[in-house]
Amino acid sequence: MSQPKFAPQVAVSATYMRGGTSKGIFFNLNDLPERCQQPGQARDNFLLRVIGSPDPYGKQIDGLGNGSSSTSKTVILSKSDKDDHDVNYLFGQVNIAKPMIDWAGNCGNLTAAVGACAINMGLVDADKVAASAETGICEVHIWQQNISKTIIAHVPVYVDEQGQVQVQETGDFELDGVTFPAAEVKIEFIDPVDASSAMFPTGNLVDDFDISGCGLEKDSVKATFISAGIPTIFMQAADLGFTGTELQTDINGNKALLDKLETIRAKGGVAMGLFKEVSEAEKSQHIPKIAWVAPAQTYTASSGKEVKADDIDLVVRAMSMGQLHHAMMGTAAVAIAAAATTQGTLVNEAAGDGSSKELSEVRFGHPSGTLLVGGKTEQVDGRWQAKKVSMSRSARRIMVGQVFVPGDSF
Repeated sequence: MSQPKFAPQVAVSATYMRGGTSKGIFFNLNDLPERCQQPGQARDNFLLRVIGSPDPYGKQIDGLGNGSSSTSKTVILSKSDKDDHDVNYLFGQVNIAKPMIDWAGNCGNLTAAVGACAINMGLVDADKVAASAETGICEVHIWQQNISKTIIAHVPVYVDEQGQVQVQETGDFELDGVTFPAAEVKIEFIDPVDASSAMFPTGNLVDDFDISGCGLEKDSVKATFISAGIPTIFMQAADLGFTGTELQTDINGNKALLDKLETIRAKGGVAMGLFKEVSEAEKSQHIPKIAWVAPAQTYTASSGKEVKADDIDLVVRAMSMGQLHHAMMGTAAVAIAAAATTQGTLVNEAAGDGSSKELSEVRFGHPSGTLLVGGKTEQVDGRWQAKKVSMSRSARRIMVGQVFVPGDSF
């Protein structure tokens, strides 16, 4: 019998999860095809095909992506060989239109799902999981491989009718940007900035940022450049012609405006030392992020709910992969927390209604609602350091099974 002239599909075990306001495909490293268990083109091609990229139509119809940066995400988990860590977490941000995966940063939203997924995959020591029944919380220590950082996920657990400890996924915790309530997962980002690295890479809390040639009326604006969670450029909304209450419909359909913001992002990457040339930004869509801030004000969120000025400390909007994010990236929330709790940054001053203010936590308004973040920053030998940033998210399994990929695609 002659061999078929087509490539049969390959089935690979996978878990489809929501984490925070994002969704992604989670794999156990050992379940991947052997040639995809190491960094390289085979692994990237496999994950691209899983998600359905590159897609010139922008919909990712032939994969598990949903045509947005919040859902074009992949995660690879493995049992950690690092002391005092349970699981290694590797994140890949899949470009929708281009055959490219950005491995440079973390996804803070999907971080909320890592602990639960690791427990369900059997990557967390069984005795540790069993012992967590006493407190109802399993403290999963995560090694974030992209950025070499420790994250602690406080995963709620319960004992089922068979006496087995299970992850609690349903609950009454509400997260703006997510339709349905779920169980609360508290996340701690430990030392999000290396002691040997500069949290403020220019050495300043506020810089005069040259944006000449970006198509705005101004050639220079004030900016806070910070590397905490993810490299981020914070600017004042008014300097960009914004209010800070924009929704996706105000930004994402305006190509000329998106091009201006992308040029600003690229120039900011050079200013932060991430790129030597502006052109390099095209190959690094995930970092840096750009965001704009303004003092607290009342606005209507994308759900139609009114967010009142009295209930928040400031408003923040952030771009992700060339689009205004529908809520807030988890890693950008880390940057917001670190900047807000450092007196003298633009974020801190926006939270202080224009003046510097000592803060340990802030609640900020984003397009979908609000988010409370906490942080602890301090000066050590004249250099600012973020010791810890914390926030609450939720996570839920949506599907556990197999994903099918054409065998000749990787």
